[in-house]
Amino acid sequence: MNHFLCSWSGGKDSCFAFYKALQLGYKPAVLLNVMNEFGDRSRSHGISKAVLEAQANALGLPIHFFNSTWKSYEENYIKHLNILAKDYELSHAVFGDIDIESHRAWEEKVSKSAGLEAVLPLWQGQRKQLVLDMIDVGLEAIIVSCNQDLGSDFLGKTIDTNIIEAFESMGVDACGENGEYHTLVVNAPFFKNRINVEVIKKSVSSNYNFAELALTEN
Repeated sequence: MNHFLCSWSGGKDSCFAFYKALQLGYKPAVLLNVMNEFGDRSRSHGISKAVLEAQANALGLPIHFFNSTWKSYEENYIKHLNILAKDYELSHAVFGDIDIESHRAWEEKVSKSAGLEAVLPLWQGQRKQLVLDMIDVGLEAIIVSCNQDLGSDFLGKTIDTNIIEAFESMGVDACGENGEYHTLVVNAPFFKNRINVEVIKKSVSSNYNFAELALTEN
């Protein structure tokens, strides 16, 4: 069967994992995104539902949302995985983690709870090389949130080799795997169309900088 759900943040790692899963012969069925308890922003990256839906449309796939606090995150995640596993006849769940063992353990646990096999196509990849590979295959990703070490000036900037060099000169992980920054993929070779967004506002929450995005026509 090999039909998979992709844990979809909207960022570069989940998108690249999706791409790698396609290369491995898995068949995409649905994207899954967790929103905050108010349902207005994604739990991890602070992206609006409208922008995430635009990505799903560009991929030609349905996207499933649920709202959750951090406290009830695991319980809700397992519940919705079970629903989607049945609705879409899934066999696998794809995640974009690279080398944090506790994340992998959690993903394998929740997947098993829904009778799914966790697939981590980026696992044990070299962090900087993975970002360079993403750029090479044509993933275009912009920074939508970052910590105070980077500051708000990086919001809205496209991930490219110059940005990676700037990060490394600041002692920041090129991939942002430690949570230094998060991204939104606005274009990829497997998108039917580019997602056009603009940063309309910048804000700070919990010592983190966020870009508020609006979809544009071009």
